[in-house]
Order: sequence, then C-alpha cells, then structure tokens
Amino acid sequence: MFHLSCQNTMYRAAIKYKHVVQKITVLTRNPMHGAWRSFNAEHTGLESRALPIVHHVKYICDLPENHRFPMGKFPKVLESLLKDQVITDKQVWAPKIASTELLGFVHTEEYLSNFISGKISEKDQRRTGFPWSSGLVQRCRYETGGTVLTGEIALQRGLASSTAGGTHHAFPSYGSGFCLLNDLAVGAKHLMGECTSRRRILIVDLDVHQGDGTAFIFKDEPNIFTFSMHCGKNFPVRKQQSDLDVSLEDGTEDKEYLSKVQEHLPWLLETFRPDLVLYDSGVDPHWEDELGRLRLTDEGLYQRDLYVLQAVIKKGIPVATVIGGGYSRDIDRLARRHSIIHRVASKVWREHGL
Repeated sequence: MFHLSCQNTMYRAAIKYKHVVQKITVLTRNPMHGAWRSFNAEHTGLESRALPIVHHVKYICDLPENHRFPMGKFPKVLESLLKDQVITDKQVWAPKIASTELLGFVHTEEYLSNFISGKISEKDQRRTGFPWSSGLVQRCRYETGGTVLTGEIALQRGLASSTAGGTHHAFPSYGSGFCLLNDLAVGAKHLMGECTSRRRILIVDLDVHQGDGTAFIFKDEPNIFTFSMHCGKNFPVRKQQSDLDVSLEDGTEDKEYLSKVQEHLPWLLETFRPDLVLYDSGVDPHWEDELGRLRLTDEGLYQRDLYVLQAVIKKGIPVATVIGGGYSRDIDRLARRHSIIHRVASKVWREHGL
C-alpha cells in the first residue's frame, strides 16, 4: 500500500525530470556516455565473455563475537557462486580502495578525517552499530571502491555485479544503521562525471529499508534520481524524501511486491531516461530476514531481480548491481540468498548476448 505522500513524491519526480530535460535538450551525446576509459581496479577479470563480478578479500573485517551484522556473508557469496559453477574465478575483478578524493564527492572533510583516524564518539559508534577499528575503515573503503568499479565496468560491458555494497543510510557528515560510507552516492557522483553533459543516473533501491542517506544527498541533484521501495514501518523511523518513495505495509508478499515494481520502473526508465542504473538488490524483504517485516520468498526475490534487470537491459541501459541488506545468523543460507542477483545477472547476460 502507498502512503498518500507517494502521489506528491511522483509529482516531485516529474518536476525533477522536467528540470533534467530542460538542461539536456541543447546538448548532444558525447563520448563520456560511452565506455569507461580506465578502471579503479587492482585486478581485472580475465574472462571478457561472461558477467564481471567485483569482489575483494578485504570486504570483511573483524567484529566482536555475536555481533548482529553478518560480516561473513561477503566471502560466502563468492564461494557460493564458484561452488555452484555460476561463475569462474576468471570473471572476478578486484577494486582499488576508495581514495579520500573519491569519498570527498559525498562526505565532508571533517567526517572523513575523524572516521579514518578513529576520532568517532561512542554515541556515533552506537548510531552506526559498529565499534570503530582500522579494519572497519579499510573494509568500508574497499566496498565503496567495489561499487565505483562495478559502475565503471557496467558502462563498458552493459552489466556488472558486486558482492557487497548498498550502504544507503550513510549521510555526508555521519554514519547510521550499519552504514559508514555511502557507496551508492560516491559511485553515482563519480560516474555522473564532471563535464557539462553529465550522465543521468537512476538509483533503484529495493532494500527493505528506505535509502534515506542517498535521498538526502541527492535531493537537489537533477541528474541523479532516487527510487526507494521499502517497508514503511521499518528503519529509519524518520524518513527522507526520495525522488520516488513507495512505502509498503508489513507482510507484503511476492505478487503485490512485484506489481509495485512493475507499476513504477517502466515509467521511470521512459521519463528519466538514465544513462546508468545502480541497483540495490537487498534481500531483507525476505520472510526469514531478522530485520525485514515483509514476506517475500526466494522465488519472489528471483522474479524481482529478473524483472528489474530485463527491464533495464532491454532499454539498452547499463546496470550495476550491489547486494544491499540481508540479516540472518545462518550465514550460508543468507549468502546463497544474496547470490540470487548474481545468478539472475548471469542469466540475463547470456540471454542478451552482452
């Protein structure tokens, strides 16, 4: 079900689209909208005929015993894909660590300095859910670098998938809700470019929690459109205003959920006409998720991801995927659930001859 504010948000979305059209009608497509010329990569995949997968062994760090965040899921996602022969190790790219210059596209100098050096108060650490450590800083910077690289590859190849990413609760000057750096925002700002003719980027956020940090960051940026579909009564309590927010009731199941995606995504692709889609394929709408409150099944997540990727790719629009949220103490089960997006992306890659 939609809140009444959804109609107002759609009006805001239309106004934002109109602004973009006014800015670009006098411009012609230039080479910056084509393939990315260089990559922020430590290692490039050797297999050019299969889906590029972006992963780094430093996507993880140590946490206190019994911590609620399932840090072990990141390597397990890759292990699941390799074990089931969905991919080979030749498809795997490794990102460079995100530089402070990249992070500065979104985050304040003071916040970055304090975060990197460990000058984070106990209160701020409680808000993020993580105790500070140098390993945590490294992990977050590599994860952000992974999303940047995934977008760069997608612009050249048409489709690419990271095994991490989706930290959409981070704001410019503070972290929140297990999110320290907003990888989606950093990636979008970097990939938008700095020339007169900027890329238009659509962020499709289907994590169960609203992408509040991302919405705040891009509220006045006409070339980046934020679409968040989430559980209305879930975290964060105080919502921001995305360009399009779709608020779902507790207990929403597969059929109704997919119908809402189908109701809005085609309209966004047709009107906003993005040059790139960043897709947060969070699995926390699943009925087993510890922080979810929706009732999707594995099949429902599969059909959701398949619909999104096919809808975007059929329009000839590149798409970069991140895994978003997912919470369970059964790490193997959770990692396999997160790998649904990579399995779907591999299928779409083959069927569309990318």
